[in-house]
Amino acid sequence: MIRTVVFDIGETLVRDDRYWASWADWLGVPRHTVAALVGAVVAEGRDNADALRMVSPGIDVAAEYEAREAAGRGEYVDEADLYPDVRPALARLRGLGVRVVIAGNQTVKIGGLLRGLSLPVDFVATSGEWGVAKPSREFFTRVLDSSGAPAYETVYVGDHPANDITPAAAAGLRTAHLRRGPWGYLWASRPEAAAADWRIDSLFDLVSVVEADRSTE
Repeated sequence: MIRTVVFDIGETLVRDDRYWASWADWLGVPRHTVAALVGAVVAEGRDNADALRMVSPGIDVAAEYEAREAAGRGEYVDEADLYPDVRPALARLRGLGVRVVIAGNQTVKIGGLLRGLSLPVDFVATSGEWGVAKPSREFFTRVLDSSGAPAYETVYVGDHPANDITPAAAAGLRTAHLRRGPWGYLWASRPEAAAADWRIDSLFDLVSVVEADRSTE
């Protein structure tokens, strides 16, 4: 039985449009330039922050992040950044008696902003709050601590095969690969994505999975 569903954040629940657009504005280049460079480094399997290093060679990304925050131009998430299926799908999962958890690689600030949206979830945590990040085993140990269910009754949902699917499965969780965002689409045919227990195109597909699971009880 599926008792708990744990969701990644970026490009699973939240669109990254604002994030990259704000970096482009800060660095003084067209937004489509940064978007295109992000796509290029993703295709090469590189750190997506390398897009910023291409625009501004020698940039200290962490220092620039702090400068943006100090200038009141830092990261932000609100209702408009959520994918349309997020709120209704999470509500339906809870209506089915599933514990819903959000846990992904994000900052402490994003964790607070997500909690401020009053999403229909039981628990929200970020790597910044935990002090460990995907794909480390320690991150998924914390996921299971928050799950309230055994690994085999917990599903981790994410778009990134290497960061989400492979390490979650190695920790014993069941997995759902979401074909969404640049990583989700580009790497959907990779063996890591194909190895997921389920391959979905929307969060409503996951609701159907849980409904089918409940019907076999």
